[in-house]
Amino acid sequence: MADSIKQAKEVLKIEAESILNLIDKVDVGFSRAVEIICEAKGRVIVTGIGKSGLVGKKIVATLTSTGTPAIFLHPVEGLHGDLGIVTRDDVMLAISNSGETSELNTLILSVRDLGLSIIAFTGNMDSTLAKSSDVVIDVSVDREACPFGLAPTSSTTATLAMGDALAVALVEKMGFTEKDFYKFHPGGHLGQRLMARVKDVMIGGDGIPVVFSGTSVLEAIEAMDQKNLGFIFITDRETRLLGILTDGDLRRNIRKKTEFEGKLVDDLMTINPKTVDPGASLAQTIEIMQRDEITTLATINRNGYLEGYIHLHDILGRGGTIKISIP
Repeated sequence: MADSIKQAKEVLKIEAESILNLIDKVDVGFSRAVEIICEAKGRVIVTGIGKSGLVGKKIVATLTSTGTPAIFLHPVEGLHGDLGIVTRDDVMLAISNSGETSELNTLILSVRDLGLSIIAFTGNMDSTLAKSSDVVIDVSVDREACPFGLAPTSSTTATLAMGDALAVALVEKMGFTEKDFYKFHPGGHLGQRLMARVKDVMIGGDGIPVVFSGTSVLEAIEAMDQKNLGFIFITDRETRLLGILTDGDLRRNIRKKTEFEGKLVDDLMTINPKTVDPGASLAQTIEIMQRDEITTLATINRNGYLEGYIHLHDILGRGGTIKISIP
């Protein structure tokens, strides 16, 4: 058993290193690949054989779910009629670790005649595939995790990771949003959660960390410790939201050597904290969090009364179930 655990850890170490080593290989070629795909009017035609083909199918799934139209074409099927799905408006992403897969390279020659741009993921920058492509992205690894160095392991992991990097870069480049993600995942768990409203998942009642204006800082710190959330809201006696005091506020004041004795929360709180309406969708809420680089929002009604708060974890799910409100 000990040997198996040791071997498993070694495999994970090798594969992790194979991904980390890709970082220095991301260069202007990667940027050019993103530009080519963004400028294309058609789809990304992903192709590969064997394990590369399986990785290619996963890359297609990631691209299509994040707003980049893509389809998988098996090289052999492509050479026997399926090449008809390819149009001049498409871009081809060809995957081969060796870059010398004969069927794939034959397909590339045929695609070339259609005028498509070719992007290659390969571990051999001097290969036939690399020389036939417009953009070559290096996904080479130092070694496979297989003890014989034969079975595609770390090489497929590296290729898959580079595919994820490409998909995410395209998300940013094309302005794909969480609401767009929902449109492509209407039946999925995350899609359903993004349809829900803040009021469906927010924390309210006794779960709200809150003190009144005029409370001492030391009392507020004690209340923060009880809730263990890293922040506390400040309201007036009618529960209208006035501000928020966070661990960050306290740390900044400690660095300034601020004396907390005799201080009121009003002296240290951040006024007009970021808020969200209880009726807002979770998709909208994630956009606010992303835009403002925060993970927690106070929920207030139209009159400014504090009704609760929502954390990013509440949107993504803490392991429980929620009532889904379909707009």
